[in-house]
Amino acid sequence: MIFYPQERMGLFIDGSNLYAAARSLNFDIDYKRLLEVFANKGHLIRAFYYTALVEDQEYSPIRPLVDWLDYNGYTMVTKPTKEFTDAQGRRKIKGNMDIELAIDVMEMAEHLDHIVIFSGDGDFRRLVEAVQRKGVRVTVVSTTRSSPPMVADELRRQADNFIDLVDLEDTVTRPAGPAGQSSSQPDYEDEYLDDDAEYVEE
Repeated sequence: MIFYPQERMGLFIDGSNLYAAARSLNFDIDYKRLLEVFANKGHLIRAFYYTALVEDQEYSPIRPLVDWLDYNGYTMVTKPTKEFTDAQGRRKIKGNMDIELAIDVMEMAEHLDHIVIFSGDGDFRRLVEAVQRKGVRVTVVSTTRSSPPMVADELRRQADNFIDLVDLEDTVTRPAGPAGQSSSQPDYEDEYLDDDAEYVEE
């Protein structure tokens, strides 16, 4: 990893994408440890976390984690999911945070030397190219070790650096067993919304 202590750095975390990558590698992210790892590599200005929320449910499975992150050093960016009915009459739920992430990256670029994007989404390639033209270095964090790989090849090629999530495993994972459960971070829920997918209710 190529980081410089004097760099002003921002983290931009596509929540569902990072969750899916970690799940494909069979570990859970400890977000407090993740923040500490990157804060020790440079001058961390801000860490953004993006996720869509299903608002009409009595209990949202991601809400406890969202609230915990909000109190523990992350800038939360959320929006309600959109619900619609397709031609077959099936109820679909969709939430996508790509635009929010892209706008924040562009707005923050003038205040940063190094942007770290936690996502493998190929749609971000042009965003990476745009901020690189402003003189900002970009690191992408995702994984090629899953099957299929979670990072788009074009995004990986465009980035200045690529960090495979596997290489961070020892420093950013939640400990297994009672030690991990004693952490104040809420447990993950399998119902975590994948904001790039459409959810269908028959």
